[in-house]
Amino acid sequence: MNRRRFLATVGASSSLLAGCAGFSTTTYSAEPPLVENPPDAVYLPSHVEGMETVGTAEAGDARVAVTYSYPHRFWTVEQDGDDFVTRRVDIGSDDAIHLMAMVWEPETGVVVPNTGLSIEISNQEGLVSEEVVYPMLSQQMGFHYGANFPLDGNDVYDVRVSVGATSVARYGSLSGRLDEPATATVSFDYREAARNEIDYTMFEESRRGQREAVAPMSMEMMPVGRVPDSIPGESFGDATIGDLVLRGYAVEADRLGDDPFLVVTAATPYNDLVVPGMALSARVDSGGDGDAGFEGALDPGLDPELGFHYGASVPGIGSDDEVELAVEIPPQVARHEGYETAFLETGRVTLSESG
Repeated sequence: MNRRRFLATVGASSSLLAGCAGFSTTTYSAEPPLVENPPDAVYLPSHVEGMETVGTAEAGDARVAVTYSYPHRFWTVEQDGDDFVTRRVDIGSDDAIHLMAMVWEPETGVVVPNTGLSIEISNQEGLVSEEVVYPMLSQQMGFHYGANFPLDGNDVYDVRVSVGATSVARYGSLSGRLDEPATATVSFDYREAARNEIDYTMFEESRRGQREAVAPMSMEMMPVGRVPDSIPGESFGDATIGDLVLRGYAVEADRLGDDPFLVVTAATPYNDLVVPGMALSARVDSGGDGDAGFEGALDPGLDPELGFHYGASVPGIGSDDEVELAVEIPPQVARHEGYETAFLETGRVTLSESG
């Protein structure tokens, strides 16, 4: 297996851009030049792509959807001394498609990160390609898994998706689920000419690199991982670091334990897409005298109401406490264009109702 090394320390149609002036839709020929001097933040990319859905299938407790689009560049995260940087992965000469997989728990619709995922593509003659694919963020799909793949031309292919057991804590109806590896297989009839008819939307040069984001696509067959609109608990406010939006809450619920639970959500700006894959810790000053009532790691978790989050039990925590968060390791997920310069900062921020 061609295993791509990944630091593991821890496409839309034009209708989706309605009301968004300054673009044109065409068929694929070659990727446009990169945006020059993009901000160290989320920005409008040079283009967006449509996609085709191959199919969906059950993989144990999870459901998997497989989609594809044109092969395209993306960025992985690497550590360079004390800093974290992105490295561009260019299109290979034999790459035919960018294959994407969404994984979610079907009863709750909660998107499942922090699970190893690999894909095998085969035809009647046998194995064509096999990869451990990247966990990724894109403005159109949010969190998913994906990579570029070569194919043996026009043919009928079987795509076998192997989903590992998730490594995060699970609560409520998710407790005891998603803890076994499973596989799902879908088939599709690939035709290069049909692929080349997928919408390919170019933004005008004057708009590329502006601090905004494409709206996530509306996907009837699969969810987009978003932070919940509301969390049932006392709010500590929010803070932003490296364009990553952090919000904190004190939640009391039997499924989370006997003590109040500090819940922190991590989201993209503009569209509130969940951001997994980072090391996050908290310091809670519960007396106002600078002494820590709690200091420690916040563990990733999945919950039917909270979705994907980071959290820890903190006895006695209340809305009058001061909560300081530390991003120890930024999100270790690959990024599509428009996200590759954001979410790379480490450091400390204090939650505040004023943001």
